[in-house]
Amino acid sequence: MELRTISPKFTVSPQISVEDIQTIAAQGFRAIICNRPDGEGADQPSFKEIAAAAAAAGIEARYVPVQTGMVKDQDVSAFGDALEDVQRPVLAYCRTGTRSATLWSFHEAKKRPMSEILMATKAAGYDMNGVARRIANGGKTPTDTGDAQFQIVIVGAGAGGISVAASLKSRQPDLDIAVIDPADIHYYQPGWTMVGGGIFDAQTTAKTMGSLIPKGVHWIKAAVAAFEPQNNAVVLDGCRVVKYDRLVVCPGLKLDWGKVEGLEETLGRNGVTSNYRYDLAPYTWQLVQEMKEGKALFTQPPMPIKCAGAPQKAMYLSGDAWFRSGALKDIDIQFMNAGGVLFGVKDYVPALERYVEKYGATLNFFHNLVAIDGPAKTAVFEAIKPDSDPDKVEVEFDMIHVCPPQTAPDFVRVSPLADAAGWVDVDQSTLRHKSYDNIWSLGDVMNAPNAKTAAAARKQAPTVAGNIVADIAGRSAVAQYDGYGSCPLTVERGKIVLAEFGYGGALKPSFPRFLIDGTQPSRMAWFLKETLLPPIYWKAMLRGKEWMARPEKLNVAPE
Repeated sequence: MELRTISPKFTVSPQISVEDIQTIAAQGFRAIICNRPDGEGADQPSFKEIAAAAAAAGIEARYVPVQTGMVKDQDVSAFGDALEDVQRPVLAYCRTGTRSATLWSFHEAKKRPMSEILMATKAAGYDMNGVARRIANGGKTPTDTGDAQFQIVIVGAGAGGISVAASLKSRQPDLDIAVIDPADIHYYQPGWTMVGGGIFDAQTTAKTMGSLIPKGVHWIKAAVAAFEPQNNAVVLDGCRVVKYDRLVVCPGLKLDWGKVEGLEETLGRNGVTSNYRYDLAPYTWQLVQEMKEGKALFTQPPMPIKCAGAPQKAMYLSGDAWFRSGALKDIDIQFMNAGGVLFGVKDYVPALERYVEKYGATLNFFHNLVAIDGPAKTAVFEAIKPDSDPDKVEVEFDMIHVCPPQTAPDFVRVSPLADAAGWVDVDQSTLRHKSYDNIWSLGDVMNAPNAKTAAAARKQAPTVAGNIVADIAGRSAVAQYDGYGSCPLTVERGKIVLAEFGYGGALKPSFPRFLIDGTQPSRMAWFLKETLLPPIYWKAMLRGKEWMARPEKLNVAPE
């Protein structure tokens, strides 16, 4: 017997035997639902035998037989009636458990988000992506074959999505392109560090989505529920279906605030803040201004995260403000990093360490934030140091800046497009999907081993656009991405360590060393970040103007 738990109250199993009933009872199940018709296999016990053994063990039994491969709407209704009629927890079974898992998925479709259903069944060993359209339709059999069709569909209208749409239009204006994104507002997220440091106003980092979608590109204001790459289709919430010839996936990543116990309940008060959210970045600056003494914590979760330098940028700008106000001598700064190094590219570490020393900050490596009690002003970290047993460390704080754990969005993680870790599986050079040759991905959601930054998306968008246009023309890929990413590390107001690097940590400076030496703090780099980059983002990158972002030609080895 193989029990596979889908929810705390519902478990499925392949075919059970009469001899299994005592074990099932001992594990606390109150009811059994049989979804396998009698006589389907020569070696299966009849439902009458199972029911008799169940009754003897004090377990209810219900018979809801479903023909293999044909789960009808009335089957789902009968299954739901049986579930409501019995006590829980429930064990449902069929030949392999798939029909039972499918029935549960359709029954739950009106109550749970599709991503939650797909994740729960996938964790139990059942892939429900093949019936995602029906789950999106509330469990009922859909009748549509596609509500819209486009040459190119782009999922996500963040930095990557709008940039690639604009780059495609600049190359081939007659392309029929649709962008799918439910958001009303587009944010310049690299600016939030500056908001938290009192340099930018939050309002300058936001524009309406409608004002940024490139002219001639259709905007589908909806959330994606699932992908059907075998049908060249994207399923939207409500079971609307959008068909495509080619697909670009770039919805960004998910900030998993809920993964830290107690965090969501205290964000924005009790001294708990984060520059990773538009509405909280101003609170960071408020706390910095108000703080005259005490302990300030700055956290960094396990990789990958968007802009790996952002957690320490908040620390440096806060330390600089306290240095200027004279409060620094009375403030204990602690950097709590789940990783084992200050920064992943060693060439930039010496300059950063000098600022760590200047601000008197203590570096605590291998400390991952797992819980927080805002009213009590305490944070709990799991310390997992090499060659040591895991330990829980409780630290008091007066202010804490939290960088949340980050994952691919749920609808991506459970899709056929994802690798084992949940990221879109692409060739790191061409950014084309490894299994579906009419799908590309860029930005934070794909699995190339590069830094997840807006600067990376600025270089990726022309690569994807160039390769898609070449594919439409029947040619092979023409452009390659070299892993470029940039992290302007704001070490003090007026100076930045401009980290620019590619795959493997190779330095990729954009400017001559006499103008900006990226390994040293620079006023010119600050000018670039504060004054030049915002208009470059809004007026060049999002409009398909590839200033300093021309894609590299693909190097093809001779045969």
